[in-house]
Amino acid sequence: MVLQAEEGRLTTSPTRVLVATAVPAERDAVARAFPAPAAETALPGAALLRVPDGGPDLLAAGVGPALAAASTAAALTAAALAGAPYGLVVSAGIGGGFPPHAPVGSLVVADAITAADLGAETADGFLPVTDLGFGTVTHRPPPALVRAAATATGARPGTVLTGSTVTGTAERAALLRTRHPDALAEAMEGFGVAEAAAAQGVPVLELRAVSNPVGPRDRAAWRIGEALAALTDAFGKLAPVLRSWNPHER
Repeated sequence: MVLQAEEGRLTTSPTRVLVATAVPAERDAVARAFPAPAAETALPGAALLRVPDGGPDLLAAGVGPALAAASTAAALTAAALAGAPYGLVVSAGIGGGFPPHAPVGSLVVADAITAADLGAETADGFLPVTDLGFGTVTHRPPPALVRAAATATGARPGTVLTGSTVTGTAERAALLRTRHPDALAEAMEGFGVAEAAAAQGVPVLELRAVSNPVGPRDRAAWRIGEALAALTDAFGKLAPVLRSWNPHER
């Protein structure tokens, strides 16, 4: 929610929200949560779907943290230059869940968005980039917004990891849980989206519908259709929270 001056009095208008997914299938799943059809607007390297009547703008930002960051930054910059900046960015989509706490079909909302593999391997183990003296490995969404999103959707709050390589073995899954004991899910875009948002001072949220367990790669166990349906249902419940959230109450 944004305060505006109108004829000598203060009024409120909904916060402009950008939802960044990886692929069009995720973007379209979010779009199905809104009754009105979305109109497409071209951006450099991407297409933006604008949901009318105060709905969010939807961006298929690309797979992986680098492309997601670049596409999100382009959308944020275009909006700022047009004089209508976004007040919130939501990284959304499907992802892997760490059993037993994030089973297939469940929802996870990030209270920490963490780069799982940004750093250096040493003889003494992995060092995150922060231990090397620069950068960051974690972005934290506004706690009140995380709580509101969890309440509205039934999502479990926890760390969502971002990696450029999806986990495909039990050994890697165990290693990630050792390094990040609060991790509930992993995906490939959240940290990139969060980096782009942080560079422009825009808060970020991440919501994931779990399509598969983190661990050995078994495509027969994936439930992508169910996860996309859960994503649609989640945004139907989350929309009022996003419309009413005041970015100045952080």
